[in-house]
Amino acid sequence: MTMEKLGDSSPDLTRQNIDRLLELFPECRTEGSREDAPMVDFDLLRQALSDYLVEGPAERYRLDWPGKRQALLTANTPIDKTLRPMREDSVDFDTTRNLFIEGDNLDALKLLQETYLGKVKMVYIDPPYNTGNDFIYNDSFSSSQQGYEQESGQRDESRGRLVANPESNGRFHSDWLSMLYPRLKLAKSMLADDGAIFISIDDNELYNLKEISDEVFGKDNYIATLVWEKTRKNDAKFISKGHDYIVIYAKSKVYLKDSGIKWREPKPGAAEIQVEYNHLRREHGADDAAVEAGIRAFYEGLPNDHPAKRLSRYKRVDAKGVWRDDNMSWPGGGGPRYDVIHPTTDLPCEVPDGGWRYSTLAKMNEMIAAGKVEFRKDHTEPPIRKTYLISEDRDSDDVSLQVAGTYFYRSALQASNMMAELFSDPRVFDSPKDVDTLTRWIYYITRNDPAALVMDFYAGSGTSSHAVMQVNALDSGRRKFIAVQLPEPIDKDKSPVAWEFCEAEQIDKTISALSMERVKRAGRKILEGSPGLQGKLDTGFRAFRIDSGNFVDTSVTPKEATQEALAGMISHIKDDRSEEDLLFGALLRWGVDITLPVEQRELAGRTVWLVDAPEDGSGKGAALIACFAKPGSSGKGGIDTELADAMAELAPLRVLFRDDGFADDATKENVHSRFQQRAPDTQVRVL
Repeated sequence: MTMEKLGDSSPDLTRQNIDRLLELFPECRTEGSREDAPMVDFDLLRQALSDYLVEGPAERYRLDWPGKRQALLTANTPIDKTLRPMREDSVDFDTTRNLFIEGDNLDALKLLQETYLGKVKMVYIDPPYNTGNDFIYNDSFSSSQQGYEQESGQRDESRGRLVANPESNGRFHSDWLSMLYPRLKLAKSMLADDGAIFISIDDNELYNLKEISDEVFGKDNYIATLVWEKTRKNDAKFISKGHDYIVIYAKSKVYLKDSGIKWREPKPGAAEIQVEYNHLRREHGADDAAVEAGIRAFYEGLPNDHPAKRLSRYKRVDAKGVWRDDNMSWPGGGGPRYDVIHPTTDLPCEVPDGGWRYSTLAKMNEMIAAGKVEFRKDHTEPPIRKTYLISEDRDSDDVSLQVAGTYFYRSALQASNMMAELFSDPRVFDSPKDVDTLTRWIYYITRNDPAALVMDFYAGSGTSSHAVMQVNALDSGRRKFIAVQLPEPIDKDKSPVAWEFCEAEQIDKTISALSMERVKRAGRKILEGSPGLQGKLDTGFRAFRIDSGNFVDTSVTPKEATQEALAGMISHIKDDRSEEDLLFGALLRWGVDITLPVEQRELAGRTVWLVDAPEDGSGKGAALIACFAKPGSSGKGGIDTELADAMAELAPLRVLFRDDGFADDATKENVHSRFQQRAPDTQVRVL
């Protein structure tokens, strides 16, 4: 039995889909030419899904466009690429759990599939609007095609998107749909069961976006379309179009309902009242009367238009918080009538005219025991129901919370003001999104999941990453972000302020570099405003760039197999790849979280990499231990049984070596045997 090789490409999604189909419909299995693997007889599949005789193509309701099948193929096509760490562009590389990926987002979504499948709570994207002036992604997996595009000026060396989509293009809408469709397909698979996607869009493609989203996410999972009014232009000829939309889909509305999940946000003013209550409680301790007097004085000192003024009915306090009186009568009358004994007089309390609020005496006693019922001085009056402004468990019925509406106003000027604070000039980014708006919606979805993962694969100005850090600062959360941005060159003529800023700061003149700089500055600003969060709030990110795979392409034709070409294939790993490149590439292929802590150690005289080792320093049970030593390298060099025994002693979940790290095949077999004997549960792979 030999060691299994770790794969060198992203998952073959087409093969996985075929296998799933064949599990459901084994009668549709047929022979195929795709790597000698079984394929699907689609005529039989059509018949298996029909309750009538299928004779030919049937008409159906669906959205079609030229290039749709190619877009689906694009989504499923595996790629031979990897992520290479960019330590110099990162912040807190060794400790952060956030990711910033520089490269094409379609590649990024494919590379991250194994690791983040079903783990993303919220996706927010602001894809390029199809206005006739923006650029679209020109997806291609053919190296010859890419070479042609580069030579013809359609792509730069970093694969930037340089192909325009003018309205005169006969495929104006089709090209935009083909760009977005595969990305939505891949994003869906990364959403958690209780996750949702928010997509910003304008009028040009709202209808088409809704149609393809119905197809990708399912019409039944549509939540709402938000209308975001930003500005009003009085110079418009007919009607000012000062709004955008945010289209929202759940991964599974059924799952949300079955799990009792509701989305809520704090009522305006509720947080200020709670802050004042906490302040008074610290000042007066257990003296409820003094705290209550302070709350009443707080309300009296507020201006009439302050949102907290509307909640001034909440003026009673106890150890659980601020509350108000509520009657105990059954809504609408006709409620149950039973005896509720007064704790002082031992006589039944007066029953409200409408009957008791709670359906049974057992429920009433439960609420009394929970401290949510206040008795009057004697039994001649019904007790009071206590309604707290903020409940202890922050459940979805908390009266301090409310459901959001589909319309909201937030001036576009606010985003410009934030850019001015961070960069001293609001024109560094064109049309950045407003951070407070995204903060609101991220909190809305993740309020009860403070460790949620938020993804934005059109990172642009970095607003979503900024918003995640801001939400964490508000509620001490541990939310993480994944941001992806193409290294699109900044046009000096179209964006002179951005170009000059990059020149002055000596950073790459690309949107991705500028976006990372914004996230860095946003993190520093948040910590400056809340110094108590220093060391507690994650304002860093691990930066990676998408690059070609780590392995040499050894597939050559006889004509290409020259002596010089063969000499360059002595090692199957590219010469410019570091051990850290190999490590993170392997983590991706293995589906291991690439934000886990990584450290280097000496073990049996060789350098090893430990991923997610325990904090006690023992190294036992690490997620992965890798050694990339080769025979003849410094120190002991190469992989042998001594190193294998030392690794096996730590019982990691996974172990990784270079395939050429063994002196010979016998050593390789011996090492494998040692793990089978001493750490049988450890997966051992070679590159």
